[in-house]
Amino acid sequence: MNTEYYIARRLAFDKAGKKLLSRSIVRLSVFSITLSIAVMIITLAVVTGFKKEITNRAVGFGSHIQIINKEALNSFETAPIPASLGFLPEIKQIKGIRQVQPFAMKPGIIKAGKDNQGVIVKGVDSTYDWNFFSNNLIEGRLINYADTGRAKEVLISTRLAAMLNQKVGDEFLIYFYQDRTRSRRCKIAGLFQTSFENFDKQFIFMNMKEIQRLYGWSRDSISGYEILVDDFKHLEQVASDVFDIAGLRYLDNGTQLEVITVKDLYNQIFNWLSLLDMNVKVILILMIIVAVVNMISGLIILILDRTQTIGLLKAIGTQNRKIKRIFLYQAVFLILKGLLIGNALALAVCYIQDTFRLFKLDPGSYFIDYVPVNLSLPVILFTNLASLILIFLAMYMPALIISRVDPVKTLRYE
Repeated sequence: MNTEYYIARRLAFDKAGKKLLSRSIVRLSVFSITLSIAVMIITLAVVTGFKKEITNRAVGFGSHIQIINKEALNSFETAPIPASLGFLPEIKQIKGIRQVQPFAMKPGIIKAGKDNQGVIVKGVDSTYDWNFFSNNLIEGRLINYADTGRAKEVLISTRLAAMLNQKVGDEFLIYFYQDRTRSRRCKIAGLFQTSFENFDKQFIFMNMKEIQRLYGWSRDSISGYEILVDDFKHLEQVASDVFDIAGLRYLDNGTQLEVITVKDLYNQIFNWLSLLDMNVKVILILMIIVAVVNMISGLIILILDRTQTIGLLKAIGTQNRKIKRIFLYQAVFLILKGLLIGNALALAVCYIQDTFRLFKLDPGSYFIDYVPVNLSLPVILFTNLASLILIFLAMYMPALIISRVDPVKTLRYE
């Protein structure tokens, strides 16, 4: 049997020790570890949740990567590129690409009664990946590509519908301005809600053929191609591979292509998300410092309160390193207890928030109407392991006090 472990366990779980002065300090130390690990896990869950949800919304409206006419940069009035790009099959073969889909885009103004609203009309075809909007569909259905009615079906947000006082099945006019004013009568097929307020107010979706007719384009002319990747972590690598094939490439008609990622398209949003990383680092450092300082204080009090025990162990010939090991074992017991309670608390808070969404946000400021959480097992395990190692290593400092304890002086007043 490990003698040091046995003694440490007896000292840590000794019922009679509840009256010791050190008990209150030890409880405070455990509480600080509990609070620190809970705050760290919740912070990481919220930040990763923010990144995941906002990234998904940005990708839902703009895809991961776009191939467009370079002349169309920084403008929603797009210049066309050919739909029949010779190198498109080569791009589809790039590892990590999930889907390649054409789109056409044109700005317009909706007129519904006395209400007017500027919008961006995005035209898509039957190959479009509707997963994002299907998951956020509130009422109605997706657009019907076989629609032959006088009013063309569109998909708009609940936010835009409320602004225009419209509902599913209602019709309105969209005016387009170019060389001359054109209009299209549209019928609302469905309503979506993403809480991405600026985007919900701007984007509506319709059959791409209508956008091509408005521009006077042929069926072979589109605004560009959207590319979806399997894993956002590999976005830069996939974008680099796409750029090697299509980036800054000149077509036969003199058109120069440009490859942009969702980070380029919405750089302000992703710059804001990157600032969250700095906040997380500050919070994690502060929480570790709080836990370490309180644990050091607790172990020092624990050692001072057990000086007579230390003196007795030294008197019977126990080496300093073995006595240090006893108190380090005690410290591990306390750290593990704090980590266990802290994890339980953090998981409970995250589960409640994820299920009931009690904490709300202003979507106009935070791009989402609730505090999202994203629990990742590898992140939780790493946080716990890193905290355990750092706090345990800090315990060696107060353990040095043991070597200064004089058994003669401590046992003299026994």
